[in-house]
Amino acid sequence: MKDVITIGDAMITFNPSSTGPMRFVQSFERKVGGAELNFAIGCSRLGLSTGWISRLGNDEFGKFIYNFVRGEGIDVSEVKLVNGHPTSLNFKEVMESGDGSTYYYRSNSPTLALTNENITDSYFQNTKLLHISGVFPAIDPKNVKLIHTAISVAKRQNLIISFDPNIRLKLWSKERAKEVLLEFLPYVDIFLTGLEEAELLFGTSEPQKIIAECKKLGISHIVIKLGDKGSIGYHNGEYLEAPAVLAKKVVDTVGAGDGFDAGFVYGVLNGWDLSKTLNFANTIGSIVVSVKGDNEGLPYLEDVLIKLGERDFIER
Repeated sequence: MKDVITIGDAMITFNPSSTGPMRFVQSFERKVGGAELNFAIGCSRLGLSTGWISRLGNDEFGKFIYNFVRGEGIDVSEVKLVNGHPTSLNFKEVMESGDGSTYYYRSNSPTLALTNENITDSYFQNTKLLHISGVFPAIDPKNVKLIHTAISVAKRQNLIISFDPNIRLKLWSKERAKEVLLEFLPYVDIFLTGLEEAELLFGTSEPQKIIAECKKLGISHIVIKLGDKGSIGYHNGEYLEAPAVLAKKVVDTVGAGDGFDAGFVYGVLNGWDLSKTLNFANTIGSIVVSVKGDNEGLPYLEDVLIKLGERDFIER
């Protein structure tokens, strides 16, 4: 039995060895990235049984990602290596301030080899939750239909559906992102959004108005991620502003939202109340930003409990 399934592309991420404009960086370190994959890794490290549906290039990078993901304890029975599609890449540019940019090389993504027939009822059976992200449909228009198929199968199998819009404007326009992502929202049970993403979708940055729009669509858990200002949550009539859990030092914000999502889903699946769930997710976000890399900072459950003071840390 699986707790969580997600579907999406993965990339080899090249992290710069020095800060500054990428054209002046002489070397990069190879890592693994991808929003949906980061979420899956975050869930698996928390102890959730996790499956990932994807395709990778039948090349050295694809084999590296496949073995890496398998090593994280994620079910890869629905991940295949395919010919004719190079494994996706991205290069990160990091400034001295910690701000940065991402440059994608993911046209002709291996996930273009996925078809609706690959989204099967048998894989979704005895699973609790499907997590979808706005990144996958942004990569190619055909992926929109794949997400709709995954939603249909999940509904037939009575799965909870969580959704992070994860809007990447380097992959599609604001207009197209809004059009497609609003199509998914009526089927969503857990909505995990940033404030800017919610403003793009609903035309407002006021949390109460965002929540009102989501309630109209029947979304039961509504979460607005505010970064170093914490998060806002709504569920069953309860509105809660959860303060941030501040990191001692922020070194890389990539993956923090994915880690937050994994933490929130963990709380929901364990039946926690909104306050405990938001605090747990905020704590994971603070851990992630203190470590360089897309998923290196995603914590194990024990790490989170230590940060929360619920378990002792013995250094020596």
